[in-house]
Amino acid sequence: MTVGIGFDTHPLVPGRRLVLGGVEIPFEKGLGGHSDADVLAHAVIDALLGAASAGDIGSCFGTENPEYKDVSSLLLLKQAFQRVNALGYSVGHIDATIIAEAPRLGPYITQMRINLAQIVGGAVEDVSVKATTANGVGVLGAGGGIACLAIALLRRRVAAE
Repeated sequence: MTVGIGFDTHPLVPGRRLVLGGVEIPFEKGLGGHSDADVLAHAVIDALLGAASAGDIGSCFGTENPEYKDVSSLLLLKQAFQRVNALGYSVGHIDATIIAEAPRLGPYITQMRINLAQIVGGAVEDVSVKATTANGVGVLGAGGGIACLAIALLRRRVAAE
C-alpha cells in the first residue's frame, strides 16, 4: 500500500460556476482557474498521483495546454486514475476535506462522493468527503476562496504468477 496527499485552493470570483466534486452548486460566485477549478477533484488528483509517484496535476494537465481550458475536472480525475491504474494501483480509500465559509455544502456531499467513487472504480464507502470552515481566519475565512485537502490510499495489484 502507498499513500499520497493532495491540496488545492482557488479564489472565488464572479461570473463562474461553482463546481465541487463534479456537482454544480448554486452560489453567487465560482472558483477561478484554467479548468472548472474544482478544488475537490484537483486535490484528489494530486493525492492519487502522489501515491503512485506519478507527478502532479500541473505536470500532467498544465495550464499552458488549451485543451484543458474550462474542462471538467472529473475528466482530469478520470485520466489521472487511468494513469495510476496503468501503473498497477487500485484505490483503497480517499478522504477529503473541503474548507469553505460559504456556501453550505452538506446537501451536496453524497453526490460528490458518488461522482468520485464512480471514476476511481470504488464503492461510495471508500470515498469520504467532509466540509469545514476556516472559522473566519485568513483569506479562506473571509470567504475569498475555497480549498481542499485530500489523502488517497492505493493498493498495488499483485501480478498473477
